[in-house]
Amino acid sequence: MKYLILTNHSYMLWQFRRELIEKLATTGEVVISTPFNGHEEDFLKKYRCIETTIDRRSVNPIKDYLLYCFYKKLISTERPDVVVTYSIKPNIYGGYACRKLGVPYCVNVQGLGTAFEKKWLAPIVTAMYKVALKEAKVVFFENHANASEFLERGIIKSSVTKVLNGAGVNLDTFRYSEYPKDVDGIRFLYLGRIMKEKGIDELLEAIRHLKAKYGSLIKFDMVGFFEDEYKETINSMSRNKLIDFHGFQKDPTSFYVSSHCVVLPSYHEGMSNVLLEAAAIGRPLICSDVPGCREAVENGTTGFLCKKKDATSLQDAMEKFILLNNEERVAMGKRGREKMEQSFDKCDVVKKTIRAINK
Repeated sequence: MKYLILTNHSYMLWQFRRELIEKLATTGEVVISTPFNGHEEDFLKKYRCIETTIDRRSVNPIKDYLLYCFYKKLISTERPDVVVTYSIKPNIYGGYACRKLGVPYCVNVQGLGTAFEKKWLAPIVTAMYKVALKEAKVVFFENHANASEFLERGIIKSSVTKVLNGAGVNLDTFRYSEYPKDVDGIRFLYLGRIMKEKGIDELLEAIRHLKAKYGSLIKFDMVGFFEDEYKETINSMSRNKLIDFHGFQKDPTSFYVSSHCVVLPSYHEGMSNVLLEAAAIGRPLICSDVPGCREAVENGTTGFLCKKKDATSLQDAMEKFILLNNEERVAMGKRGREKMEQSFDKCDVVKKTIRAINK
């Protein structure tokens, strides 16, 4: 078998899909089409990578047509037995190319993103997806709500739909770690892109209120890269000791380990890998009650859910956690680890994925 993988980000593929790729490589050749953005060297050691130009946020039809032409030529040249795509542009334009050439393809919808939230854009994306996925062998989703959205819009048929528990979490890589003492205060961690859709506005507002109320009893670590609109705010809050900003970290494990609770007030997710990793390490979670987040949490048992786009609800959830005693927090984290073992083991997700790809 020859597998051609189309993605828009080498780092994300390496972080969350390398176990799948390693398993595919035991049964055949794996070729990866990806932008070269500084993280592809991990793949280059084992697999042949083809540099691909993708403007992830552009809606320029000329650029997108060129991407379609690139995929069509690539697939014609490589002659794969099956193509596996990740993220919206590879899904759509890779899907178009595979349909044109009659090559089997498997699509991964890792979340709906902003495309389905913008009223003017949703009908366009729906129409494009209908064409792109018409002959897909299987369409993977990371939560049932996203799959239902595609079915209700008539984009796909239920016969090709496969819902997995996200990418799963590697329970050996993210081992349970002893819960930290709170002698220096309770440490909350936000890990991810610092952007509006991740609920950053609500999080920063909640932080301001909670720091004013609890002072040095609580601390806030932020790990990730920010979009330009947040640069001044993040730098200012960091200077004023409201947050500890650590920038992008290739290996965030130590931040999970030193935290008491991980917070993600996102507006939408496919399945949050941050929440899965944090829970696997044994850390309670606070997140929005939205698809892709709520599946990782048992409200009141392994963490707390809050309302989407609601700073007050987020603040209340964080305060509930602050008022727990240490034994209650430890127990909450342990139950989170058990949940990951029962439902989100990456080994199980990889087996189900390969079974569907090779069917």
